Amino acid sequence: MDINVLDIKGQETGRKVTLNENIFGIEPNNHVLYLAVKQYLAAQRQGTAKSKERSEHAGSTRKLGRQKGGGGARRGDINSPVLVGGGRVFGPKPRDYSFKLNKKVKVLARKSALSYKAQENAVVVVEDFKLDTPKTKDFVNITKNLKVDGKKVLLVLPEAEKNVYLSARNLKKSEVMIAAQLNSYKVLNADVLVITENSLKVIDGILTK
Repeated sequence: MDINVLDIKGQETGRKVTLNENIFGIEPNNHVLYLAVKQYLAAQRQGTAKSKERSEHAGSTRKLGRQKGGGGARRGDINSPVLVGGGRVFGPKPRDYSFKLNKKVKVLARKSALSYKAQENAVVVVEDFKLDTPKTKDFVNITKNLKVDGKKVLLVLPEAEKNVYLSARNLKKSEVMIAAQLNSYKVLNADVLVITENSLKVIDGILTK
């Protein structure tokens, strides 16, 4: 698939780039996309939920009643789970929700996500650029020039550009990432991908090893 390269003013530069068919033209695999998104969201969880069990509650250990013959559940002490204010049975404990995915699965997921965006014609290629100063207004003007304002935009850069990142930081629907950190969730969550020319080369190098 050939795409015109635009400048940050939204004008055609006269150049075209060919999107790699092995990345942007494959048949998307929905199951690996599900796994990749699930892994990303699981890794964002704090996993700090905790409730006290009966041994962790402060309270008397005096036996409240007879072991048998009361007609109800036995109550060893005031921290018994059957009493209001007692310990909880099998409550949540701090845990790590992250899990491992094979490298090939993650690569296929990223290819599938990028292929979906290509099928939706939601990929815009711009020439490489930098901003002299961090200015949100300048970034907003770029999105307007590229006719992607009002959409969730993911701008992919070949390397970190502090001024570009700071310019987009305050915008709710805009996000800036470097190509090496691109993941399936971020691609699928965006309405449109704005990718610089050199970022395409980085993506090709990572996903076609």
